[in-house]
Amino acid sequence: MCGILAVLGCVDNSQAKRSRIIELSRRLRHRGPDWSGLHCFEDCYLAHERLAIVDPTSGDQPLYNEDKTVAVTVNGEIYNHKALRENLKSHQFRTGSDCEVIAHLYEEHGEEFVDMLDGMFAFVLLDTRDKSFIAARDAIGITPLYIGWGLDGSVWFASEMKALSDDCEQFMCFPPGHIYSSKQGGLRRWYNPPWFSELVPSTPYDPLLVRSTFEKAVIKRLMTDVPFGVLLSGGLDSSLVASVALRHLEKSEAACQWGSKLHTFCIGLKGSPDLKAGREVADYLGTRHHELHFTVQDGIDAIEEVIYHVETYDVTTIRASTPMFLMSRKIKSLGVKMVLSGEGSDEIFGGYLYFHKAPNKKEFHEETCRKIKALHQYDCLRANKSTSAWGVEARVPFLDKEFINVAMSIDPEWKMIRPDLGRIEKWVLRNAFDDEKNPYLPKHILYRQKEQFSDGVGYSWIDGLKDHANKHVSDTMLMNASFVFPDNTPLTKEAYYYRTIFEKFFPKSAARATVPGGPSVACSTAKAVEWDAAWSQNLDPSGRAALGVHVSAYGEDKTEDSRPEKLQKLAEKTPAIV
Repeated sequence: MCGILAVLGCVDNSQAKRSRIIELSRRLRHRGPDWSGLHCFEDCYLAHERLAIVDPTSGDQPLYNEDKTVAVTVNGEIYNHKALRENLKSHQFRTGSDCEVIAHLYEEHGEEFVDMLDGMFAFVLLDTRDKSFIAARDAIGITPLYIGWGLDGSVWFASEMKALSDDCEQFMCFPPGHIYSSKQGGLRRWYNPPWFSELVPSTPYDPLLVRSTFEKAVIKRLMTDVPFGVLLSGGLDSSLVASVALRHLEKSEAACQWGSKLHTFCIGLKGSPDLKAGREVADYLGTRHHELHFTVQDGIDAIEEVIYHVETYDVTTIRASTPMFLMSRKIKSLGVKMVLSGEGSDEIFGGYLYFHKAPNKKEFHEETCRKIKALHQYDCLRANKSTSAWGVEARVPFLDKEFINVAMSIDPEWKMIRPDLGRIEKWVLRNAFDDEKNPYLPKHILYRQKEQFSDGVGYSWIDGLKDHANKHVSDTMLMNASFVFPDNTPLTKEAYYYRTIFEKFFPKSAARATVPGGPSVACSTAKAVEWDAAWSQNLDPSGRAALGVHVSAYGEDKTEDSRPEKLQKLAEKTPAIV
Protein backbone atom coordinates (compact mmCIF):
# COMPACT_ATOMS: atom_id res chain seq x y z
CA MET A 1 0.00 0.00 0.00
CA CYS A 2 1.13 3.51 -0.81
CA GLY A 3 0.02 6.87 0.52
CA ILE A 4 -1.52 9.56 -1.70
CA LEU A 5 -2.36 13.21 -1.11
CA ALA A 6 -3.90 15.54 -3.69
CA VAL A 7 -4.80 19.22 -3.31
CA LEU A 8 -6.61 20.79 -6.26
CA GLY A 9 -7.60 24.39 -6.81
CA CYS A 10 -5.88 26.06 -3.85
CA VAL A 11 -5.49 29.84 -3.90
CA ASP A 12 -1.95 29.81 -2.56
CA ASN A 13 0.64 28.18 -4.84
CA SER A 14 3.73 29.63 -3.17
CA GLN A 15 6.84 27.76 -2.06
CA ALA A 16 5.37 27.77 1.45
CA LYS A 17 2.32 25.87 0.15
CA ARG A 18 4.54 23.32 -1.58
CA SER A 19 6.44 22.82 1.68
CA ARG A 20 3.14 22.35 3.52
CA ILE A 21 2.02 19.67 1.03
CA ILE A 22 5.32 17.83 1.51
CA GLU A 23 4.92 18.07 5.29
CA LEU A 24 1.38 16.64 5.15
CA SER A 25 2.41 13.91 2.72
CA ARG A 26 5.13 12.92 5.16
CA ARG A 27 2.38 11.93 7.60
CA LEU A 28 1.63 9.07 5.19
CA ARG A 29 5.21 7.88 4.79
CA HIS A 30 4.65 4.80 6.97
CA ARG A 31 2.39 3.57 4.14
CA GLY A 32 5.10 4.08 1.52
CA PRO A 33 8.63 4.28 2.89
CA ASP A 34 10.37 3.42 -0.41
CA TRP A 35 10.14 6.72 -2.32
CA SER A 36 8.33 10.08 -2.41
CA GLY A 37 7.03 12.01 -5.41
CA LEU A 38 5.28 15.35 -5.96
CA HIS A 39 3.74 16.77 -9.16
CA CYS A 40 2.78 20.47 -9.22
CA PHE A 41 0.75 22.19 -11.91
CA GLU A 42 -0.31 25.77 -11.18
CA ASP A 43 -2.64 25.46 -8.17
CA CYS A 44 -2.80 21.63 -8.13
CA TYR A 45 -0.57 19.18 -6.26
CA LEU A 46 -0.35 15.38 -6.48
CA ALA A 47 1.86 13.76 -3.80
CA HIS A 48 2.80 10.11 -3.42
CA GLU A 49 4.57 7.96 -0.82
CA ARG A 50 5.50 4.66 -2.44
CA LEU A 51 5.56 1.09 -1.20
CA ALA A 52 7.21 -0.72 -4.11
CA ILE A 53 5.55 -4.12 -4.76
CA VAL A 54 5.38 -4.35 -8.56
CA ASP A 55 8.29 -2.99 -10.66
CA PRO A 56 10.26 -1.58 -7.70
CA THR A 57 12.98 -0.08 -9.91
CA SER A 58 10.98 2.13 -12.31
CA GLY A 59 7.43 2.47 -11.03
CA ASP A 60 7.82 5.66 -8.98
CA GLN A 61 4.83 8.00 -8.90
CA PRO A 62 3.06 10.19 -9.89
CA LEU A 63 2.63 8.41 -13.24
CA TYR A 64 1.91 10.08 -16.60
CA ASN A 65 0.64 9.64 -20.14
CA GLU A 66 3.05 10.07 -23.07
CA ASP A 67 3.28 13.88 -23.04
CA LYS A 68 2.74 14.30 -19.29
CA THR A 69 -0.51 16.21 -19.75
CA VAL A 70 -2.26 13.58 -17.61
CA ALA A 71 -0.83 12.81 -14.17
CA VAL A 72 -2.10 10.25 -11.67
CA THR A 73 -1.24 9.32 -8.09
CA VAL A 74 -2.42 5.82 -7.16
CA ASN A 75 -2.58 3.66 -4.06
CA GLY A 76 -3.40 0.08 -5.00
CA GLU A 77 -2.87 -2.92 -7.23
CA ILE A 78 -4.40 -3.47 -10.69
CA TYR A 79 -4.35 -7.24 -11.14
CA ASN A 80 -5.49 -7.21 -14.78
CA HIS A 81 -3.01 -4.53 -15.93
CA LYS A 82 -1.34 -6.83 -18.47
CA ALA A 83 -4.65 -7.64 -20.16
CA LEU A 84 -5.55 -3.93 -20.21
CA ARG A 85 -2.20 -3.06 -21.80
CA GLU A 86 -2.98 -5.46 -24.64
CA ASN A 87 -5.88 -3.18 -25.61
CA LEU A 88 -3.71 -0.06 -25.37
CA LYS A 89 -1.05 -0.97 -27.94
CA SER A 90 -1.11 2.49 -29.53
CA HIS A 91 0.04 3.94 -26.19
CA GLN A 92 3.62 4.17 -25.01
CA PHE A 93 4.30 2.93 -21.46
CA ARG A 94 7.28 4.23 -19.52
CA THR A 95 7.28 1.77 -16.60
CA GLY A 96 6.29 -1.76 -15.65
CA SER A 97 3.96 -0.42 -12.95
CA ASP A 98 0.51 -1.98 -12.87
CA CYS A 99 -0.96 1.46 -12.12
CA GLU A 100 0.31 3.22 -15.25
CA VAL A 101 -2.63 1.83 -17.25
CA ILE A 102 -4.92 4.29 -15.44
CA ALA A 103 -3.47 7.34 -17.22
CA HIS A 104 -3.76 5.65 -20.64
CA LEU A 105 -7.25 4.25 -20.01
CA TYR A 106 -8.38 7.80 -19.21
CA GLU A 107 -6.92 9.03 -22.52
CA GLU A 108 -8.74 6.27 -24.37
CA HIS A 109 -12.09 6.21 -22.59
CA GLY A 110 -12.44 9.42 -20.59
CA GLU A 111 -13.97 9.06 -17.13
CA GLU A 112 -15.87 5.84 -17.93
CA PHE A 113 -13.03 3.37 -17.46
CA VAL A 114 -13.02 2.64 -13.72
CA ASP A 115 -15.15 -0.52 -13.97
CA MET A 116 -12.48 -2.01 -16.25
CA LEU A 117 -10.02 -2.11 -13.35
CA ASP A 118 -9.77 -5.40 -11.47
CA GLY A 119 -8.05 -4.72 -8.18
CA MET A 120 -7.95 -2.57 -5.08
CA PHE A 121 -7.25 1.11 -5.59
CA ALA A 122 -7.71 4.75 -4.72
CA PHE A 123 -6.43 7.33 -7.19
CA VAL A 124 -6.56 10.98 -8.19
CA LEU A 125 -6.03 11.92 -11.83
CA LEU A 126 -5.31 15.45 -13.09
CA ASP A 127 -5.82 16.44 -16.73
CA THR A 128 -3.69 19.57 -17.16
CA ARG A 129 -5.20 20.32 -20.59
CA ASP A 130 -8.39 21.65 -19.02
CA LYS A 131 -7.44 21.43 -15.31
CA SER A 132 -10.16 18.86 -14.69
CA PHE A 133 -9.65 16.00 -12.26
CA ILE A 134 -11.24 12.76 -11.12
CA ALA A 135 -10.80 10.60 -8.03
CA ALA A 136 -12.05 7.05 -7.55
CA ARG A 137 -12.08 4.26 -4.98
CA ASP A 138 -12.36 0.49 -5.46
CA ALA A 139 -15.67 -1.36 -5.35
CA ILE A 140 -15.68 -2.44 -1.69
CA GLY A 141 -13.33 0.13 -0.17
CA ILE A 142 -10.37 -2.15 0.48
CA THR A 143 -8.10 0.85 -0.09
CA PRO A 144 -8.80 3.87 2.14
CA LEU A 145 -9.55 7.34 0.78
CA TYR A 146 -10.84 10.58 2.31
CA ILE A 147 -12.15 13.73 0.63
CA GLY A 148 -12.05 17.23 2.14
CA TRP A 149 -12.75 20.85 1.30
CA GLY A 150 -10.69 23.92 2.20
CA LEU A 151 -12.03 27.40 2.95
CA ASP A 152 -10.33 28.63 -0.22
CA GLY A 153 -12.46 26.33 -2.38
CA SER A 154 -9.78 23.66 -2.74
CA VAL A 155 -10.65 19.95 -2.90
CA TRP A 156 -8.42 17.50 -1.03
CA PHE A 157 -7.96 13.74 -1.24
CA ALA A 158 -5.81 11.59 1.06
CA SER A 159 -5.23 7.94 1.94
CA GLU A 160 -5.60 8.73 5.63
CA MET A 161 -7.48 11.38 7.56
CA LYS A 162 -4.34 12.64 9.32
CA ALA A 163 -3.02 14.15 6.08
CA LEU A 164 -5.98 16.50 5.51
CA SER A 165 -7.86 16.93 8.80
CA ASP A 166 -5.84 19.96 9.96
CA ASP A 167 -6.17 21.90 6.70
CA CYS A 168 -9.75 21.12 5.65
CA GLU A 169 -12.87 22.81 6.95
CA GLN A 170 -14.92 19.68 6.24
CA PHE A 171 -13.95 16.13 5.26
CA MET A 172 -15.43 12.64 5.08
CA CYS A 173 -14.76 9.07 3.96
CA PHE A 174 -14.76 8.81 0.18
CA PRO A 175 -17.50 6.24 -0.49
CA PRO A 176 -16.43 2.89 -2.02
CA GLY A 177 -17.38 2.20 -5.63
CA HIS A 178 -17.66 5.92 -6.42
CA ILE A 179 -15.93 8.43 -8.68
CA TYR A 180 -15.61 12.18 -8.07
CA SER A 181 -15.57 14.32 -11.21
CA SER A 182 -14.70 18.03 -11.21
CA LYS A 183 -16.46 18.34 -14.58
CA GLN A 184 -19.72 16.89 -13.28
CA GLY A 185 -19.32 18.52 -9.90
CA GLY A 186 -19.68 15.66 -7.46
CA LEU A 187 -19.75 11.96 -6.61
CA ARG A 188 -21.43 9.22 -8.59
CA ARG A 189 -21.45 5.45 -8.19
CA TRP A 190 -19.51 3.47 -10.80
CA TYR A 191 -19.96 0.04 -9.11
CA ASN A 192 -23.50 -1.30 -9.53
CA PRO A 193 -23.54 -5.09 -9.09
CA PRO A 194 -26.83 -7.06 -8.97
CA TRP A 195 -26.55 -7.75 -5.22
CA PHE A 196 -26.43 -4.04 -4.34
CA SER A 197 -30.23 -3.79 -4.61
CA GLU A 198 -30.49 -6.44 -1.83
CA LEU A 199 -33.13 -8.38 -3.79
CA VAL A 200 -33.04 -12.07 -2.86
CA PRO A 201 -31.20 -14.07 -5.57
CA SER A 202 -32.30 -17.50 -6.80
CA THR A 203 -29.26 -19.01 -8.53
CA PRO A 204 -28.67 -22.63 -7.43
CA TYR A 205 -25.54 -23.35 -5.41
CA ASP A 206 -22.65 -24.59 -7.57
CA PRO A 207 -19.81 -25.65 -5.26
CA LEU A 208 -17.29 -26.14 -8.06
CA LEU A 209 -17.96 -22.62 -9.37
CA VAL A 210 -17.41 -21.19 -5.88
CA ARG A 211 -14.15 -23.12 -5.63
CA SER A 212 -12.76 -22.21 -9.07
CA THR A 213 -13.67 -18.51 -8.75
CA PHE A 214 -11.95 -18.27 -5.39
CA GLU A 215 -8.85 -20.03 -6.71
CA LYS A 216 -8.66 -17.47 -9.54
CA ALA A 217 -8.96 -14.67 -6.97
CA VAL A 218 -6.00 -16.02 -5.00
CA ILE A 219 -3.86 -16.60 -8.12
CA LYS A 220 -4.38 -12.97 -9.24
CA ARG A 221 -3.03 -11.76 -5.92
CA LEU A 222 0.26 -13.64 -6.28
CA MET A 223 1.35 -10.76 -8.56
CA THR A 224 4.44 -9.43 -6.77
CA ASP A 225 8.11 -8.57 -7.22
CA VAL A 226 8.86 -8.67 -3.49
CA PRO A 227 8.74 -11.34 -0.73
CA PHE A 228 5.24 -12.17 0.55
CA GLY A 229 3.35 -14.46 2.91
CA VAL A 230 -0.09 -15.39 4.25
CA LEU A 231 -1.69 -14.39 7.55
CA LEU A 232 -2.75 -17.74 9.00
CA SER A 233 -4.94 -17.80 12.11
CA GLY A 234 -5.95 -21.42 11.58
CA GLY A 235 -9.59 -20.51 10.98
CA LEU A 236 -11.42 -21.49 7.81
CA ASP A 237 -10.83 -18.34 5.77
CA SER A 238 -7.10 -17.81 6.30
CA SER A 239 -6.49 -21.57 6.02
CA LEU A 240 -8.20 -21.71 2.63
CA VAL A 241 -6.21 -18.71 1.41
CA ALA A 242 -2.97 -20.43 2.48
CA SER A 243 -3.96 -23.79 1.00
CA VAL A 244 -4.96 -22.36 -2.39
CA ALA A 245 -1.92 -20.05 -2.54
CA LEU A 246 0.39 -22.99 -1.87
CA ARG A 247 -1.21 -25.11 -4.60
CA HIS A 248 -0.59 -22.44 -7.23
CA LEU A 249 2.60 -20.83 -5.95
CA GLU A 250 4.98 -23.10 -7.82
CA LYS A 251 3.56 -22.07 -11.22
CA SER A 252 3.50 -18.35 -10.40
CA GLU A 253 6.02 -15.71 -11.45
CA ALA A 254 6.61 -14.97 -7.76
CA ALA A 255 8.08 -18.46 -7.27
CA CYS A 256 10.73 -17.75 -9.92
CA GLN A 257 12.06 -14.91 -7.77
CA TRP A 258 11.37 -16.05 -4.22
CA GLY A 259 10.96 -19.82 -4.38
CA SER A 260 7.93 -22.01 -3.79
CA LYS A 261 8.15 -22.20 0.02
CA LEU A 262 5.15 -20.31 1.42
CA HIS A 263 5.68 -18.24 4.56
CA THR A 264 2.76 -18.04 6.99
CA PHE A 265 2.30 -15.83 10.05
CA CYS A 266 0.15 -16.09 13.16
CA ILE A 267 -0.03 -14.01 16.35
CA GLY A 268 -1.61 -14.64 19.73
CA LEU A 269 -1.21 -14.75 23.46
CA LYS A 270 0.61 -17.89 24.55
CA GLY A 271 -1.80 -20.84 24.46
CA SER A 272 -4.41 -18.99 22.35
CA PRO A 273 -6.82 -20.83 19.99
CA ASP A 274 -5.31 -19.20 16.89
CA LEU A 275 -1.72 -20.20 17.68
CA LYS A 276 -2.69 -23.82 18.14
CA ALA A 277 -4.89 -23.96 15.03
CA GLY A 278 -2.44 -21.95 12.93
CA ARG A 279 0.42 -24.31 13.76
CA GLU A 280 -1.74 -27.33 12.92
CA VAL A 281 -2.68 -25.96 9.48
CA ALA A 282 0.89 -24.88 8.75
CA ASP A 283 2.17 -28.37 9.61
CA TYR A 284 -0.48 -29.95 7.39
CA LEU A 285 0.36 -27.67 4.45
CA GLY A 286 4.10 -27.71 5.03
CA THR A 287 4.58 -23.93 5.12
CA ARG A 288 7.45 -22.00 6.72
CA HIS A 289 5.44 -20.89 9.73
CA HIS A 290 6.24 -17.91 11.96
CA GLU A 291 4.47 -17.99 15.32
CA LEU A 292 4.45 -14.55 16.94
CA HIS A 293 3.53 -13.86 20.58
CA PHE A 294 2.38 -10.79 22.42
CA THR A 295 1.19 -10.09 25.94
CA VAL A 296 -1.88 -8.20 27.08
CA GLN A 297 0.43 -5.44 28.29
CA ASP A 298 2.14 -5.25 24.88
CA GLY A 299 -1.27 -4.66 23.33
CA ILE A 300 -2.37 -2.09 25.89
CA ASP A 301 0.88 -0.16 25.42
CA ALA A 302 0.21 0.01 21.67
CA ILE A 303 -3.43 1.19 21.86
CA GLU A 304 -2.70 4.92 21.37
CA GLU A 305 -0.52 4.24 18.35
CA VAL A 306 -3.12 1.87 16.92
CA ILE A 307 -5.89 4.46 17.19
CA TYR A 308 -3.65 7.08 15.55
CA HIS A 309 -2.95 4.78 12.60
CA VAL A 310 -6.33 3.09 12.20
CA GLU A 311 -8.28 6.35 12.75
CA THR A 312 -11.30 4.93 14.54
CA TYR A 313 -12.80 4.57 18.00
CA ASP A 314 -14.91 1.52 17.07
CA VAL A 315 -14.41 -1.10 19.80
CA THR A 316 -14.31 -4.20 17.58
CA THR A 317 -11.88 -2.63 15.15
CA ILE A 318 -9.45 -1.55 17.86
CA ARG A 319 -9.56 -4.94 19.59
CA ALA A 320 -8.67 -6.72 16.35
CA SER A 321 -6.33 -4.05 14.94
CA THR A 322 -3.93 -4.17 17.87
CA PRO A 323 -2.61 -7.74 17.41
CA MET A 324 -2.58 -7.21 13.64
CA PHE A 325 -0.57 -3.99 14.11
CA LEU A 326 1.96 -5.79 16.33
CA MET A 327 2.17 -8.73 13.92
CA SER A 328 2.78 -6.43 10.93
CA ARG A 329 5.79 -4.88 12.63
CA LYS A 330 7.38 -8.30 13.09
CA ILE A 331 6.48 -9.33 9.53
CA LYS A 332 8.20 -6.24 8.13
CA SER A 333 11.29 -6.98 10.22
CA LEU A 334 11.54 -10.32 8.37
CA GLY A 335 11.72 -8.53 5.01
CA VAL A 336 8.16 -9.30 3.90
CA LYS A 337 6.22 -6.45 2.22
CA MET A 338 2.98 -8.13 1.12
CA VAL A 339 0.57 -10.59 2.76
CA LEU A 340 -2.64 -12.35 1.76
CA SER A 341 -5.44 -12.22 4.34
CA GLY A 342 -8.91 -13.74 4.80
CA GLU A 343 -11.16 -10.70 5.35
CA GLY A 344 -14.61 -10.57 3.72
CA SER A 345 -15.72 -14.19 3.87
CA ASP A 346 -17.89 -13.76 6.98
CA GLU A 347 -19.77 -10.87 5.41
CA ILE A 348 -20.37 -12.68 2.11
CA PHE A 349 -21.42 -16.05 3.56
CA GLY A 350 -22.98 -14.99 6.87
CA GLY A 351 -20.15 -16.44 8.93
CA TYR A 352 -20.63 -14.44 12.11
CA LEU A 353 -22.24 -16.48 14.84
CA TYR A 354 -25.25 -14.20 15.17
CA PHE A 355 -26.37 -15.39 11.72
CA HIS A 356 -27.58 -18.56 13.51
CA LYS A 357 -30.56 -16.45 14.57
CA ALA A 358 -31.50 -15.14 11.10
CA PRO A 359 -35.29 -15.68 10.91
CA ASN A 360 -35.44 -16.33 7.15
CA LYS A 361 -33.37 -16.24 3.98
CA LYS A 362 -34.52 -12.74 3.04
CA GLU A 363 -33.23 -11.20 6.27
CA PHE A 364 -30.10 -13.34 6.05
CA HIS A 365 -29.32 -12.04 2.57
CA GLU A 366 -30.12 -8.42 3.40
CA GLU A 367 -27.78 -8.58 6.39
CA THR A 368 -24.92 -9.93 4.25
CA CYS A 369 -25.49 -7.04 1.82
CA ARG A 370 -25.41 -4.51 4.67
CA LYS A 371 -22.24 -6.09 6.04
CA ILE A 372 -20.41 -5.96 2.69
CA LYS A 373 -21.43 -2.34 2.16
CA ALA A 374 -19.99 -1.44 5.58
CA LEU A 375 -16.70 -3.35 5.22
CA HIS A 376 -14.73 -0.20 4.40
CA GLN A 377 -15.51 1.13 7.89
CA TYR A 378 -14.52 -2.05 9.71
CA ASP A 379 -12.46 -5.03 8.49
CA CYS A 380 -11.08 -3.38 5.33
CA LEU A 381 -10.04 -0.35 7.35
CA ARG A 382 -8.41 -2.58 9.99
CA ALA A 383 -6.59 -4.86 7.55
CA ASN A 384 -5.28 -1.99 5.46
CA LYS A 385 -4.22 0.51 8.10
CA SER A 386 -2.88 -1.99 10.67
CA THR A 387 -0.49 -3.41 8.08
CA SER A 388 0.25 -0.13 6.30
CA ALA A 389 1.40 1.35 9.60
CA TRP A 390 4.60 -0.69 9.06
CA GLY A 391 4.81 -0.55 5.26
CA VAL A 392 3.15 -3.93 4.63
CA GLU A 393 0.41 -4.45 2.03
CA ALA A 394 -2.58 -6.73 2.74
CA ARG A 395 -4.48 -8.33 -0.15
CA VAL A 396 -7.90 -9.89 0.34
CA PRO A 397 -8.96 -12.54 -2.22
CA PHE A 398 -12.46 -13.01 -0.76
CA LEU A 399 -13.25 -9.43 -1.84
CA ASP A 400 -12.46 -10.10 -5.48
CA LYS A 401 -15.21 -8.53 -7.62
CA GLU A 402 -15.93 -11.69 -9.61
CA PHE A 403 -15.96 -13.88 -6.51
CA ILE A 404 -18.40 -11.56 -4.72
CA ASN A 405 -20.72 -11.62 -7.73
CA VAL A 406 -20.72 -15.44 -7.79
CA ALA A 407 -21.16 -15.83 -4.03
CA MET A 408 -23.87 -13.17 -3.71
CA SER A 409 -25.91 -14.63 -6.56
CA ILE A 410 -26.44 -17.92 -4.67
CA ASP A 411 -29.94 -18.52 -3.29
CA PRO A 412 -29.42 -17.63 0.41
CA GLU A 413 -31.38 -20.70 1.46
CA TRP A 414 -28.07 -22.54 0.92
CA LYS A 415 -26.25 -20.15 3.25
CA MET A 416 -28.74 -20.49 6.11
CA ILE A 417 -27.38 -22.29 9.17
CA ARG A 418 -29.21 -25.62 9.44
CA PRO A 419 -27.90 -27.94 12.20
CA ASP A 420 -30.58 -30.48 11.24
CA LEU A 421 -28.83 -30.82 7.85
CA GLY A 422 -25.32 -30.63 9.28
CA ARG A 423 -24.82 -27.09 8.00
CA ILE A 424 -22.87 -24.78 10.27
CA GLU A 425 -21.99 -21.18 9.41
CA LYS A 426 -20.33 -20.78 5.97
CA TRP A 427 -21.28 -24.32 4.98
CA VAL A 428 -21.45 -23.19 1.33
CA LEU A 429 -17.74 -22.33 1.40
CA ARG A 430 -16.68 -25.31 3.52
CA ASN A 431 -18.50 -27.74 1.26
CA ALA A 432 -16.97 -26.22 -1.87
CA PHE A 433 -13.48 -27.13 -0.62
CA ASP A 434 -14.38 -30.51 0.91
CA ASP A 435 -12.42 -32.66 -1.53
CA GLU A 436 -11.97 -36.27 -0.39
CA LYS A 437 -9.42 -37.21 -3.08
CA ASN A 438 -7.21 -34.14 -2.84
CA PRO A 439 -8.04 -32.43 0.49
CA TYR A 440 -7.39 -28.73 0.87
CA LEU A 441 -7.59 -28.97 4.67
CA PRO A 442 -8.23 -31.55 7.41
CA LYS A 443 -11.95 -32.01 8.12
CA HIS A 444 -11.85 -30.60 11.64
CA ILE A 445 -10.18 -27.41 10.38
CA LEU A 446 -12.56 -27.15 7.44
CA TYR A 447 -15.45 -27.31 9.91
CA ARG A 448 -13.93 -25.29 12.77
CA GLN A 449 -16.39 -22.84 14.38
CA LYS A 450 -15.98 -19.18 13.54
CA GLU A 451 -13.60 -17.38 15.91
CA GLN A 452 -13.33 -13.60 15.58
CA PHE A 453 -9.72 -12.43 15.31
CA SER A 454 -9.87 -10.40 18.53
CA ASP A 455 -11.16 -13.53 20.34
CA GLY A 456 -8.92 -16.07 18.62
CA VAL A 457 -5.67 -14.37 19.67
CA GLY A 458 -6.67 -15.27 23.25
CA TYR A 459 -9.83 -14.60 25.26
CA SER A 460 -7.85 -12.83 27.99
CA TRP A 461 -6.94 -10.12 25.46
CA ILE A 462 -10.44 -8.64 25.47
CA ASP A 463 -10.85 -9.21 29.20
CA GLY A 464 -7.54 -7.40 29.75
CA LEU A 465 -8.68 -4.44 27.67
CA LYS A 466 -11.89 -4.14 29.66
CA ASP A 467 -10.00 -4.26 32.96
CA HIS A 468 -7.60 -1.58 31.75
CA ALA A 469 -10.46 0.69 30.65
CA ASN A 470 -12.23 0.19 33.99
CA LYS A 471 -9.16 1.58 35.77
CA HIS A 472 -9.10 4.72 33.63
CA VAL A 473 -12.81 5.49 33.26
CA SER A 474 -14.89 6.07 36.38
CA ASP A 475 -18.61 5.41 36.78
CA THR A 476 -19.22 9.16 36.86
CA MET A 477 -17.35 9.68 33.60
CA LEU A 478 -19.47 7.07 31.88
CA MET A 479 -22.65 8.49 33.43
CA ASN A 480 -21.88 11.89 31.87
CA ALA A 481 -20.73 10.47 28.53
CA SER A 482 -23.76 11.83 26.66
CA PHE A 483 -22.78 15.38 27.64
CA VAL A 484 -19.09 15.00 26.84
CA PHE A 485 -19.70 13.02 23.62
CA PRO A 486 -23.23 13.87 22.42
CA ASP A 487 -22.53 12.34 18.99
CA ASN A 488 -22.08 8.56 18.89
CA THR A 489 -22.05 8.42 22.70
CA PRO A 490 -19.87 5.60 24.11
CA LEU A 491 -21.94 3.08 26.09
CA THR A 492 -19.12 1.22 27.86
CA LYS A 493 -15.96 2.21 29.68
CA GLU A 494 -13.87 0.54 27.01
CA ALA A 495 -15.58 2.60 24.29
CA TYR A 496 -15.16 5.77 26.37
CA TYR A 497 -11.44 5.09 26.81
CA TYR A 498 -10.88 4.65 23.05
CA ARG A 499 -12.95 7.75 22.29
CA THR A 500 -10.83 10.01 24.50
CA ILE A 501 -7.67 8.85 22.70
CA PHE A 502 -9.27 9.37 19.29
CA GLU A 503 -10.41 12.89 20.18
CA LYS A 504 -6.85 13.78 21.21
CA PHE A 505 -5.56 12.98 17.70
CA PHE A 506 -8.65 13.99 15.70
CA PRO A 507 -10.63 16.68 17.58
CA LYS A 508 -12.83 17.92 14.71
CA SER A 509 -16.49 16.93 14.47
CA ALA A 510 -15.92 15.81 10.86
CA ALA A 511 -13.42 13.22 12.13
CA ARG A 512 -15.94 11.91 14.64
CA ALA A 513 -18.51 11.43 11.88
CA THR A 514 -16.23 9.09 9.88
CA VAL A 515 -16.71 6.37 12.51
CA PRO A 516 -19.94 4.31 12.44
CA GLY A 517 -22.05 3.73 15.54
CA GLY A 518 -25.16 1.93 16.74
CA PRO A 519 -25.85 -1.22 18.78
CA SER A 520 -24.09 -4.46 17.82
CA VAL A 521 -23.78 -7.99 19.12
CA ALA A 522 -20.98 -10.27 17.88
CA CYS A 523 -20.27 -7.80 15.03
CA SER A 524 -23.89 -7.55 13.83
CA THR A 525 -25.47 -4.48 12.30
CA ALA A 526 -28.03 -2.63 14.44
CA LYS A 527 -30.85 -4.23 12.42
CA ALA A 528 -29.75 -7.80 13.23
CA VAL A 529 -29.80 -7.11 16.99
CA GLU A 530 -33.59 -7.42 16.60
CA TRP A 531 -33.24 -11.12 15.77
CA ASP A 532 -32.95 -12.14 19.44
CA ALA A 533 -34.49 -10.21 22.34
CA ALA A 534 -31.75 -11.39 24.75
CA TRP A 535 -29.03 -9.72 22.67
CA SER A 536 -30.17 -6.20 23.48
CA GLN A 537 -29.04 -6.87 27.06
CA ASN A 538 -25.61 -8.11 25.95
CA LEU A 539 -24.34 -5.59 23.39
CA ASP A 540 -20.73 -6.60 22.94
CA PRO A 541 -18.97 -7.08 19.58
CA SER A 542 -17.12 -10.23 20.69
CA GLY A 543 -18.25 -13.50 19.12
CA ARG A 544 -18.74 -14.79 22.67
CA ALA A 545 -21.67 -12.40 22.99
CA ALA A 546 -23.65 -14.70 20.69
CA LEU A 547 -25.26 -16.46 23.62
CA GLY A 548 -26.49 -19.94 22.87
CA VAL A 549 -24.33 -20.14 19.74
CA HIS A 550 -20.62 -19.76 20.57
CA VAL A 551 -19.25 -22.80 22.38
CA SER A 552 -17.34 -20.46 24.73
CA ALA A 553 -20.11 -17.88 25.10
CA TYR A 554 -20.07 -15.43 27.99
CA GLY A 555 -21.53 -16.97 31.12
CA GLU A 556 -21.99 -20.43 29.61
CA ASP A 557 -20.38 -23.33 31.41
CA LYS A 558 -18.74 -25.08 28.47
CA THR A 559 -15.18 -26.29 28.38
CA GLU A 560 -12.81 -25.78 25.47
CA ASP A 561 -12.67 -29.55 25.04
CA SER A 562 -16.32 -29.73 24.04
CA ARG A 563 -15.70 -27.71 20.87
CA PRO A 564 -13.76 -30.21 18.70
CA GLU A 565 -16.13 -33.04 19.59
CA LYS A 566 -19.20 -30.99 18.68
CA LEU A 567 -17.74 -29.82 15.37
CA GLN A 568 -16.36 -33.24 14.46
CA LYS A 569 -19.89 -34.64 14.66
CA LEU A 570 -21.09 -31.91 12.29
CA ALA A 571 -18.17 -32.60 9.93
CA GLU A 572 -19.05 -36.29 9.81
CA LYS A 573 -22.65 -35.44 8.89
CA THR A 574 -21.59 -33.09 6.06
CA PRO A 575 -21.29 -34.72 2.61
CA ALA A 576 -18.23 -33.99 0.48
CA ILE A 577 -18.87 -32.81 -3.07
CA VAL A 578 -16.12 -34.82 -4.73
